[in-house]
Amino acid sequence: MSPIIPPQLASPQFKANPYPFYARLRAEAPVYRITLPTRQVAWLVTRYDDVLALLKDERFAKDRFSVLPAGQRAKPQWIPGLLKPLARNMLDLDGSDHMRLRALVHKAFTPRLIERLRARVQTLCDELLTTVQANGGIDLIREYALPLPATIIAELLGIPVADRHKFQAWSSSMVSVSSSGDLLRALPHLWLFIRYIRALFAQRRATPRDDLVTALVQAEEAGDMLSEDELLAMVILLLIAGHETTVNLIASGTLTLLQHPEQLERLRENPALIKPAVEELLRYTSPVELATERFARADLTIDGVGIARGEQVLAVIGSANRDERQFVEPDKLDITREPNRHLAFGQGAHYCLGAPLARMEGQIALTTLLDRMPNLRLRNAPEALRWRKGLFVRGLEQLPLAF
Repeated sequence: MSPIIPPQLASPQFKANPYPFYARLRAEAPVYRITLPTRQVAWLVTRYDDVLALLKDERFAKDRFSVLPAGQRAKPQWIPGLLKPLARNMLDLDGSDHMRLRALVHKAFTPRLIERLRARVQTLCDELLTTVQANGGIDLIREYALPLPATIIAELLGIPVADRHKFQAWSSSMVSVSSSGDLLRALPHLWLFIRYIRALFAQRRATPRDDLVTALVQAEEAGDMLSEDELLAMVILLLIAGHETTVNLIASGTLTLLQHPEQLERLRENPALIKPAVEELLRYTSPVELATERFARADLTIDGVGIARGEQVLAVIGSANRDERQFVEPDKLDITREPNRHLAFGQGAHYCLGAPLARMEGQIALTTLLDRMPNLRLRNAPEALRWRKGLFVRGLEQLPLAF
């Protein structure tokens, strides 16, 4: 067998079709050591059962600092000044700290409360498509897939309409970070983002409103529940995570359906299939390709491979969702697939809080798009489409369509 040549995981070229590489890893090296664009070394875990176990395994920490030896933990951890306020974010904490922060926002994302947003999501989909109806074409991301979830999460938080385009640009810059050079280029965007959110906190303290930012500010003022840095990190995380996954679900899902006309026609003929269709698109496209970092709390093994304490491990959701050991014909799109225990939203304590919202937005957005634009088609060949640079998420830069 020829040696496995590690690709540039964050490159647009790899993102265009990462699945052959993942299939080879599952077959030959299911726990694979790789150097990331950040020059950090990490283990890629690629088989479904291993990924599922890893996402639930308490032997792995999200907080890198917590796995250091006691002597190193006692030393102050150096973090660039601008990034320090974001270190206390929900994604990077474990145990009681994670549960405390998660509980503060959980009530905003229950299925019952998300269902109340259904009419607003439908109205917004119709408004966005009406705006472009006379143009004969659409950049699906810029004019539909992005503004829909970005507007909804901004409305939940209480971001003024006039300012929403700002955080979309800042968010895109931050999500694309995969190397130290990318981070340096993103720092001005991050500085503007932080300054904006701090000013918003001041406004809500002076004039409370019926929105999530006000509720979080009041929790911080009550003491113990939320520190100032945790408040800032929470809102920035919600703004980014609250729309990034859904943008990629809608855009990549539309592209996938257009590339599988028999499945598209099946969905058009029976719109009631939209729920299983969205689940299959989540599996097939894996909008979040890699789960965020985990660190071994002690020396251990995965699939017979030794992982040393403190080493970084990445669960490859995009590979697990195409594992032939779990899914029949995993590279085939089947919008009626059952069962479909995909891992697109993760598992365990860090399961995606916004999963009910993303599902609902995806279902309404795709149903409305296919209903209102029966002649939807690609403007460019699929191989001409450019994928976004980035390690953890997989999504298109643009998706030009004609109708």
